[in-house]
Amino acid sequence: MPSSSSGTIQELWPLLQPINISSSGPEGAFWYGLFEKQLTLLEEAEGGFDQFTRSYKSYGVQRMPDNSLVFKEWAPAAEALFLTGDFNGWDNFSHPYSKKDFGKWELHIPPKEDKTPAVAHNSKLKVVVHTRAGERLYRISPWAKYVTRHEKSVIYDWVHWDPPQPYVHKHPRPQKPRSLRIYESHVGIASPEGKVASYSNFTHNVLPRIKDLGYNCIQLMAIMEHAYYASFGYQVTSFFAASSRYGTPEELKELIDVAHSLGIIVLLDVVHSHASKNTEDGLNRFDGSDSCFFHSGPRGEHSLWDSRLFNYSGWEVLRFLLSNLRWWMEEYRFDGFRFDGVTSMLYHHHGIGSGFSGDYTEYFGLHVDEDSLVYLMLANHILHTLYQDCITIAEDVSGMPTLCRPVQEGGLGFDYRLAMAIPDKWIQILKEFKDEDWNMGNIVYTMTNRRYGEKCIAYAESHDQALVGDKTLAFWLMDKDMYTNMSALIPMNSVIDRGIQLHKMIRLLTHGLGGEGYLNFMGNEFGHPEWLDFPRVGNNESYHYARRQFNLVDLDHLRYRQLYAFDRDMNRTEDKYGWLAAPPAYISAKHEGDKVIVFERANVIFIFNFHATNSYSNYRVAVGPPGKYKIKLDSDEIQYGGHGRLDHNTEFFTEPMEFNNLPNSILVRMGILIHFRDSNLLN
Repeated sequence: MPSSSSGTIQELWPLLQPINISSSGPEGAFWYGLFEKQLTLLEEAEGGFDQFTRSYKSYGVQRMPDNSLVFKEWAPAAEALFLTGDFNGWDNFSHPYSKKDFGKWELHIPPKEDKTPAVAHNSKLKVVVHTRAGERLYRISPWAKYVTRHEKSVIYDWVHWDPPQPYVHKHPRPQKPRSLRIYESHVGIASPEGKVASYSNFTHNVLPRIKDLGYNCIQLMAIMEHAYYASFGYQVTSFFAASSRYGTPEELKELIDVAHSLGIIVLLDVVHSHASKNTEDGLNRFDGSDSCFFHSGPRGEHSLWDSRLFNYSGWEVLRFLLSNLRWWMEEYRFDGFRFDGVTSMLYHHHGIGSGFSGDYTEYFGLHVDEDSLVYLMLANHILHTLYQDCITIAEDVSGMPTLCRPVQEGGLGFDYRLAMAIPDKWIQILKEFKDEDWNMGNIVYTMTNRRYGEKCIAYAESHDQALVGDKTLAFWLMDKDMYTNMSALIPMNSVIDRGIQLHKMIRLLTHGLGGEGYLNFMGNEFGHPEWLDFPRVGNNESYHYARRQFNLVDLDHLRYRQLYAFDRDMNRTEDKYGWLAAPPAYISAKHEGDKVIVFERANVIFIFNFHATNSYSNYRVAVGPPGKYKIKLDSDEIQYGGHGRLDHNTEFFTEPMEFNNLPNSILVRMGILIHFRDSNLLN
């Protein structure tokens, strides 16, 4: 697209058009055929997916009405299975499982004489696996609902969780929001203190902040239990267990329930793309074999992640993973999922060494993992059938066509994909270009380069950009000056002034133009300094960077409060006008010389002046609907760390003068002083 002319998203390359079964060629129809075949098999063998996905009610450990206990596992390569634990004095042979068909094993334990369960709540258990090679292995049930680790141990223990008074949800799920504004969160770092924070801390101290900021959705990371804290939750060891390092399952249920009472939905960052290689407290080699839940040999290992890869064609693997999704929806009342590592799932090459230029040969062919693809179609179909308002988001960098089209169209059924190119673009600009070399056309192209008809979650930065080895946008912009010059009691120096103004503009431009949803990683809304690093050997097990310094916002004299206020009002303004739920923006200007971007979305006009030295008065801006316009959000307001140079009482009247292919136009003022950047929003 020309860098200084008008244009719409429809002008982008043809790849942006949606595909359905009738137009996608044989691949889409073939995938849909495989999906339908799997659904038919589920109906014939299991009576349908509803019962199949409730397998968490029959596998693992179940308490019967008479308080007897039934234990059930799938371990096809095992020679024998026994149950041991606190309840039998850790006798490795007193409680053998009975072998059933298809590699399944069952054990029935009657209640004690006093009619109470033989295995008490909060007591420890192990599955003892005898292999055909003569090994004796100690394992945690793949269906374990709670696992804990003793402070001095490196191995997690299976703890039987059956509280006498389980938490009862009090509040219904909120309706699916028309505009999705996501607060990406990690419970463990959600405190200024140098320690692992708790579910209760998040409930009482963080949820009110999220509500105040105007976010209507929380994406919870690192909930599925992971033995290695520094993995950020992406090396899962126990798929049905909520991480015990933050508290109990009941406390997580309360967190979600309270979020619902505030009108906030909660998504789980689900990791079904791979699993930890841990054996004693993970899925790996559960039955002693190299396969079981995973592919054997090289296909079962991810070379970059050093983890195991699921065999999505396996019947019991499908039972495990699909039931896992149902478990989190039913037991904890999550409202949907962000699926991690979808690119790795879609292709046999896992995206390694692939640049993804957009050529269709990259998306269709023998390199596509059809088993994984059908699993994702099944997961989305089942979730959206059972839960009408369920939301699913795909983390995919490849741009797979139809990823976010309905399954009945031959798509994979996700509601949204992450617009992963946008944060990369902002980091590239800040790393490589001087202010005067910013390319407005290239920025706009990156913001709008998405498949038409497939919704995207836009974000300026997420947890990825905050991790050690990189820096937050605020730190890229202001670096060491954040340590000494963020006080509002002293004049801003040029570094802080530039950083604060660009921090706001980058976020508003991304919010308004980049997608159909918006995401922010916790703390970045107020320009959290430094980076994120979990305790590990390389940093002497320090928690200094594994925390979020919310206390910085609570101090009136620091400018973090100003960035927080802008983020809050940006979300509240979107809530009023709903541009995220509106059709793609009409871009009327992306002027390279003036460094100006103008677009219209949801009857709101967005105006950005990125010029480092020029301000403009009587600047003509194209407008669609005629009438009177007023400023609704202005990044230069003093309360946002700006300079207050625009009169908000000014009314802007359209003139019937065609400009940039729109029928009307107005004259606006963008700054009256040099070194002035601002963005404003008219309605």
